[in-house]
Amino acid sequence: MKRLPSTAAMVLSMVGVQASAQDVAGMSDLEFAHIAYTADNIDIRYAYLALALSTNPDIHEFANTMIRDHTAVNEAALGLLEKLGATAQDNAVSQTLNANAEDIIDGFVQLRGAEFDAAYAANELAYHQAVNDLVENTMIPNIDNAEVKALFEQGLEIFKAHEHHAEMMVQALQ
Repeated sequence: MKRLPSTAAMVLSMVGVQASAQDVAGMSDLEFAHIAYTADNIDIRYAYLALALSTNPDIHEFANTMIRDHTAVNEAALGLLEKLGATAQDNAVSQTLNANAEDIIDGFVQLRGAEFDAAYAANELAYHQAVNDLVENTMIPNIDNAEVKALFEQGLEIFKAHEHHAEMMVQALQ
């Protein structure tokens, strides 16, 4: 079975991001917004790739859920930013997430069938675990704006359900 080395690299990089939680905690709400928006867009990209490469109906159902939910959260975030007259601010964490996503996508496109499905499910689980932990334990406690904090809390609830769903997919594909 081919291994997807970029998944491990992404998880290790996220651990590195979490290890510098003090640096992330010192960011602004607008930087947090960019990280979350970036993470959502990456998961949407993974989902479209899953729809293209997998024939597994369960993978398709999960991918469609990712597209629907992450798009909805991003639209709500953009609406809130517009209401606040603010713009999300790019930062090193967002850039690292994007760089890691490119590596993961490069690995995914080499896989097919059960190998792709297992790699996609494992990546979704690791990705949601890492990002949810960062949001819950570092970002939310340090968000200043009450409306932004409420949106992050609402999103986290949705994305914890994604994490649980991904965990069940990983188990089912073993």
